[in-house]
Amino acid sequence: MTEMFEIHRIDEIIEKRLDQLLPKKLEELAANKTPSMTIIATKGTLDWAYPPFILASTAAALGWNVSVFFTFYGLNLLKKNLDAHVSPLGNPAMPMKMPFGPKWFRGINWNIPNLVQAGIPGFESIATGLMKKTIKNAGVADITELRQLTIEAGAHLIACQMTVDLFGYSKEDFIPEVQEYCGAASFLPTAKDADVSLFI
Repeated sequence: MTEMFEIHRIDEIIEKRLDQLLPKKLEELAANKTPSMTIIATKGTLDWAYPPFILASTAAALGWNVSVFFTFYGLNLLKKNLDAHVSPLGNPAMPMKMPFGPKWFRGINWNIPNLVQAGIPGFESIATGLMKKTIKNAGVADITELRQLTIEAGAHLIACQMTVDLFGYSKEDFIPEVQEYCGAASFLPTAKDADVSLFI
């Protein structure tokens, strides 16, 4: 009986001590943990190329562990010859801004009807040129520079092997900084354990 009492008393002491120590220990572990982020990049147009690279380069520069999985059209962002265009027709809410003229003129949102965008030959090239000029005027890095910043910050670039096979690409089509070619089954465990997971 005395032995049972002693065991019960020891259990109580241990439980009480754990209650005192555990919150502090968990707080220390959380403070020392390196945050992580995964991004799934699915689009390869000029305007959609910015979000994954801006987020990845910023998080990596802050010391986060960052992995970006490029799949389907997003895979184009890893190609050696990166020639992304704007697709106004695919972005009906996108305002057109003019990168020239007085400030009041540059501030106008030119809502171009879809019929015009689809019906004028070369409209996509015009929109791409205007967007690139606007980006340059604003002093924003172009996509190639932003991609390089992302690499230098230490983000892990992953190409979707299924998409590579689907579109008939070879590894020689892509920049050498692509660290891994894998499928969704290999990437998903990384995304599951990340603090932040984004689909772009």
